[in-house]
Amino acid sequence: MLRYTARRLMLLGLTLLVASVLIFTMTTVLPGDVGRIILGPFAQESAVEALNEELGLNQPIAVRYFQWIGGVLQGDWGESLSLNTPVLPLALERLGRSLVLAALAIGILIPLAIGVGVAAGRRPGGGLDRVASILGLALGAMPEFVTGVVLIVAFGIALPWFPVQAVTGPDGGFWAMLHGLVLPAMCLVLLLFAYLFRMTRAGMIAALEADYTRTARLKGLPERIVLRRHVLRNALLPTVTVIGAQLGWLVGGLVVVESLFRYPGIGSLLHNAASNKDVPLLAGCTLLVTLVFSLANLTADLVYGLLNPRVRDAVAE
Repeated sequence: MLRYTARRLMLLGLTLLVASVLIFTMTTVLPGDVGRIILGPFAQESAVEALNEELGLNQPIAVRYFQWIGGVLQGDWGESLSLNTPVLPLALERLGRSLVLAALAIGILIPLAIGVGVAAGRRPGGGLDRVASILGLALGAMPEFVTGVVLIVAFGIALPWFPVQAVTGPDGGFWAMLHGLVLPAMCLVLLLFAYLFRMTRAGMIAALEADYTRTARLKGLPERIVLRRHVLRNALLPTVTVIGAQLGWLVGGLVVVESLFRYPGIGSLLHNAASNKDVPLLAGCTLLVTLVFSLANLTADLVYGLLNPRVRDAVAE
């Protein structure tokens, strides 16, 4: 297991290195003049050129990358060009807000999707299986902004049970904040339910038809023992990897949901940074999201290797 973990950590470092090059290159070549965006459309060209020179934007991209990555490794992620504030504290604050929303969505999604998937997989073709499959496919095909608007109209306006704007201030306390996050969290749950449900259902069906399940039943083991020790352990293995990928997406893919519910997370910060061509802020936020996504996948891989020794031994050889 130690060798397996070490190889995964080396792969994580290589992934982040390649990602940093791609992130900085793509954020740098975005259309638009940073000096012009900061000073406004009516600023003199000489002032714009002077500001670009002061910010070091006229240097070769390779020089700027090494300056940026050197600062990142030392904990200096630069300063936002549009907000005039250090990038790292701002990005970490917004990341924390997005993690709260993602944790709430995952806390609802995992037991719901896995529970329904296990029940549907035990009786494929039954009433629950058909209803959950059709409903999941319909919800998964709807973009998050459509689902979010429907939730706002239904439960924020017609039935004013929840606020249409996410509550983030500390004045209302924990329960008020949780109450305000219900609608955006449900928007994410409805979007991701179909994929996780289908993975769990397919794993259950395959595990129930496997030879080891038939052997356990022929030995006379009670059905609950067969399900707990033999079926669920193998059926949920692919779901573990899916959960890690979904967690990474929840942190970095919240731009639409955060904008719709006016939630100040890292997704909305990424959108603002891209709109203002704020290269330090955009690169820093993207790198931070990449780090979270990679750590989520690493955790999923380690759990998968812990549950499935065959995969762990094959990778470690």
